[in-house]
Amino acid sequence: MATTSMTMEESQEYLGTWVTSDGFIQHQLLPGNRYDEARGNRKSAYLGQYRVNGNHIEYQDDTGFTADGDFENGILYHAGMILYKQKNSNNE
Repeated sequence: MATTSMTMEESQEYLGTWVTSDGFIQHQLLPGNRYDEARGNRKSAYLGQYRVNGNHIEYQDDTGFTADGDFENGILYHAGMILYKQKNSNNE
């Protein structure tokens, strides 16, 4: 039986918290296309909206700043950073 590969947009596997390996940057990608980014001890350092198209994500924070990134093999590459999806023990 052939398997088909779904984009992050189709699977919605992008929802959840993505973190850098040192844990300094945390992106919470929330349902409803909102995000909350923490930096170090600074909670909600950036808030805004995002849009996923295929495996590409575009961010616009509430001040109007924009950025983007790409999901590849379960990793989020964003603005020179590499973020990994945080495992949630309630979902495993």
